[in-house]
Amino acid sequence: MKQLTDKDICDMVNVDFVPSGDAKSVRRELHLSKKIPQPHITPEHIVLDWHQHTEQQAWDMIIDIAKSGIRTATIITGASGILKTKLQQWVDDSLLSPYVISCVPLNNGSFEVRFKKQK
Repeated sequence: MKQLTDKDICDMVNVDFVPSGDAKSVRRELHLSKKIPQPHITPEHIVLDWHQHTEQQAWDMIIDIAKSGIRTATIITGASGILKTKLQQWVDDSLLSPYVISCVPLNNGSFEVRFKKQK
């Protein structure tokens, strides 16, 4: 792939930019043709997105899941905010902690939580 020079950038800014070559080759070079693997959702795995939820709603969701028999959950808390902090506190020291095997960060705003098997 061509390295852009200052002149190239100035030329692109001053005129309508039209990429050369076909889109498929650009996508191939940038490795955009590969599909991003999605989380595998089964009856034993669930994905929770806590954006726009209150602390109480998040607590109710995770304690229900812990008691339900679901073995793993991907929990999206967001990169900042109270729910990211609260999840880590709940896993370490709360009524939730006896149900949890592990809580591993997947990235800056989501976690994979593994729950103990319920009898």
